[in-house]
Amino acid sequence: MSNHSSKEIRLKARPVGMPKDSDFELATAEVPGPKDGEVLVRNIWMSVDPYMRGRMMDRESYVPPFQIGSPLEGGAIGQVVESNSDKLKVGDFVNHMLGWREFAVGDAAGFTKVDPSVGPIEAYLGVLGMPGMTAYAGLMRIGELKDGETVFVSAASGAVGSVVCQLAKAHGCYVVGSAGSDEKCKWLEDVAGIDKAINYKTCGDLTKAVGEAFPKGIDVYFENVGGKHLEAAIENMRPFGRLALCGMIEQYNATEPTPGPSNIIMAVGKSLKLQGFIVSNHFDLLPKFMEEMGPLIKSGKMKWEETVEEGIENAPKAFLKLFSGGNFGKMLVKIGPDSAV
Repeated sequence: MSNHSSKEIRLKARPVGMPKDSDFELATAEVPGPKDGEVLVRNIWMSVDPYMRGRMMDRESYVPPFQIGSPLEGGAIGQVVESNSDKLKVGDFVNHMLGWREFAVGDAAGFTKVDPSVGPIEAYLGVLGMPGMTAYAGLMRIGELKDGETVFVSAASGAVGSVVCQLAKAHGCYVVGSAGSDEKCKWLEDVAGIDKAINYKTCGDLTKAVGEAFPKGIDVYFENVGGKHLEAAIENMRPFGRLALCGMIEQYNATEPTPGPSNIIMAVGKSLKLQGFIVSNHFDLLPKFMEEMGPLIKSGKMKWEETVEEGIENAPKAFLKLFSGGNFGKMLVKIGPDSAV
């Protein structure tokens, strides 16, 4: 089996503050054919996600840091073009974590076959993938959602937030989400079907706006932003409310320590539960997640938006858009043709 030439994106320098184009480099590598038990995959789609910013720092975390001069990693969907494994055959579509490159080779155990009949293959990087699973685990297990409760979601038009909103609506909840543009707010109300959307950039006092949207208080807050959003949620939580801390993108590029919410003491008097979570600790929920999401997608009751950059060379551009509000819904990079064989 011959080697394949593959373009890939490598980390050239560790970003300080907001990442910039010069922190990345486009390179070409030779990818060998698969050994026994391995498969060679041509990538079709790849994902960029906010958590990747943390891996660009040289520090201990729940995942190892990216290394200077090495290709980055992340979720990708591809098609098997060569196989030396009885687990996967040529033509199978697979989900894996060797994104940021055109070709990936490795043990077949590291690639999961996906079913194109359930939804578009790129959906396995969004509503049917890690973002969707994150939404489900955070809302159902960490947020302990009960039918008919009140739910507030920050970054509600994003890949995770939009799924949280629609899952909560599917459980008969009153749902309010925040977003950073009138276009995104309109989509949340008219397409995703939530009860109210707040443009946090134009609403003025966010705490007041959230309070007006929740006259009886919030049962569950799904946190994606941090800062003023977290303060606004704590102020308006009902007693025994639950806050699922998924991410705090407002702080990902901070170069100095940022103060915590000024009203955190209210968590004591209100008996609030604030719990952070990492989706990889909740993969036991995958069957329940697919059981609920599959019918919602097939019935057209789960909507989503995608922002797509074309070409592996534009992967850094796509990543940077995550921190400027330049994406609407899931941010994806289209690497190759829909069918690779």
